[in-house]
Amino acid sequence: MPRAYKGKKTVKLKSNRGAAKRFRATGNGGFKCAGAKRRHQMTCKTTKMKRHARAGFQVREEDLGRIEQMLPHA
Repeated sequence: MPRAYKGKKTVKLKSNRGAAKRFRATGNGGFKCAGAKRRHQMTCKTTKMKRHARAGFQVREEDLGRIEQMLPHA
């Protein structure tokens, strides 16, 4: 049976698993991420600070290229 690529294999595109856990694709081609400062020492943070950190954020434009490379199938 002849080989289609004559011995050359196509490279598999793999997602960066760390990035896949932190970013989600949006409908308009961007990415969203979670707010920071929500992991520990919540008792000393103000209610306002915790409330604002609850919301998700859009990834900034200067970071989009790197995230698209890490998540090729998103």
